Amino acid sequence: MQLHSTLQEIRQVLKDSIDERILTSEKKFFKEEIQRYGVDTATVGKIGKLFFASIKDCPKQDIFELCEELWKLGLIEEAIIACNFSYYVHKKYKPADFVVFERWVNNYVTNWATCDTMCNHTVGTFLEMYPDYMAELKKWAKSPNRWMRRASSVISRKDKMPRTALRYAIEKMPVDMKAEAMKK
Repeated sequence: MQLHSTLQEIRQVLKDSIDERILTSEKKFFKEEIQRYGVDTATVGKIGKLFFASIKDCPKQDIFELCEELWKLGLIEEAIIACNFSYYVHKKYKPADFVVFERWVNNYVTNWATCDTMCNHTVGTFLEMYPDYMAELKKWAKSPNRWMRRASSVISRKDKMPRTALRYAIEKMPVDMKAEAMKK
């Protein structure tokens, strides 16, 4: 299966891209314990784009299955790639995909970086396409899962908050993450 070999190849490229400095420097950005290879965010983005080019013509369901596998190990780099892959197929979103996104947030999101990446891109775009699901998203705000609660608020805040407040909110992020958050 192409997607299984793609998963193995992604993991090997991530292992080959480890930067020991990343393992120590990014600990200050997370209160919770995170699992990671130690690959900088910009490199993770490039790796994701490279591999997506080879699977872009696969059925959305197969890409979502690959995303699920990437989420399962709990490594932040794989989760970011899963978030990006699920966003890259946004033109194929259907209402039933909300259940998939909800499951990923509930079961796999364990830190602010994966929560914000998943919600600002995948979930946010889904809600732009299917605004009736906003009522479903609001239910997340009452979840016992703190990442579900955070996810329920991430979508709408970035564009409405003053730019200065956004700058303060992201001031301790790595440079590449800051640049992404500051995009209009």
